[in-house]
Amino acid sequence: MFIPGFLIALATFPGVIVHELAHQLFCRWFKVPVFEVVYIRVGNPAGYVLHERVANKWHNMMISVGPFVVNTILGALIALPAALPMFKFDNPMPVDYLLIYLGVSVAMHAFPSTGDAKNIWEDLKEEETSLPVKIIGYPVIGLIYLGSLGSFFWLDLAYGVAVAVGLPNLIVALVA
Repeated sequence: MFIPGFLIALATFPGVIVHELAHQLFCRWFKVPVFEVVYIRVGNPAGYVLHERVANKWHNMMISVGPFVVNTILGALIALPAALPMFKFDNPMPVDYLLIYLGVSVAMHAFPSTGDAKNIWEDLKEEETSLPVKIIGYPVIGLIYLGSLGSFFWLDLAYGVAVAVGLPNLIVALVA
């Protein structure tokens, strides 16, 4: 079933906002000036962060993949309080459904965009880029493009559900 990307972005706008906040957060950590941030909009891309060119190749890669780290962790943490009443006690309250929606929404926007992959690619093509950055960077680019291709088959939604439902459910099962 095909649903236009802008409708998915609107339905899961909290995840888009966190994705862009993650890029901005990593820019701030690495002291990279940010010129413009659009957290959500109707169009492609659904949001973006324009920042100064990053001289340090590791920092540039981390800014590009930052949403994967932030959205994954935050998506799981948001959904965690709803996991116990929803999956262990089978007694969810309306707020639990909201937390699961927010967790899935945030986690499903964890994948970096193909624009992020192109950003990394530009660094890897430069001769002065170190071998360790290239060794890590090329597979990262491949994974980003696989994730982008997989989103056509709802991989991003499956990832969001796995992080926001599967991971908290696993934690609850291990602890309880």
